[in-house]
Amino acid sequence: MNITYVENGPIDDAELSYLIDIAFGGTASGDTTPWSARLSAHSVGWVCAYADGRLSGFVHACWDGGKHAFVLDTAVLPEVQRHGIGAELLRRLTTIAREAGCEWLHVDYEPQYDSFYQAVGFAPTLAGLRKLS
Repeated sequence: MNITYVENGPIDDAELSYLIDIAFGGTASGDTTPWSARLSAHSVGWVCAYADGRLSGFVHACWDGGKHAFVLDTAVLPEVQRHGIGAELLRRLTTIAREAGCEWLHVDYEPQYDSFYQAVGFAPTLAGLRKLS
């Protein structure tokens, strides 16, 4: 498997919507999210992974315009997981955030992902969450 990584490159909204849907256990409904506009407006940066030319991984970080960035949408297609793609996506995203002047990179995740995020350098912390609807 040949993996290439593209940082802050062009985004195909339909292709990325499919990846996010499948990676998060969805059914590839065909709904398309306007990713390109969202990323350019809110992200400090993003990284895409292509396995043999197919979009197979993605991550981005939103930020406050200052010292804090927040990891969102870490996604790797199930059939290419456990090949280091997610770790490399986060390594590259960390560099992007650091080069933008961020001092902190936050991530929220479900308990089953704890070992992954700790393995790539994130320390567990207390956080608060409030449902708004």
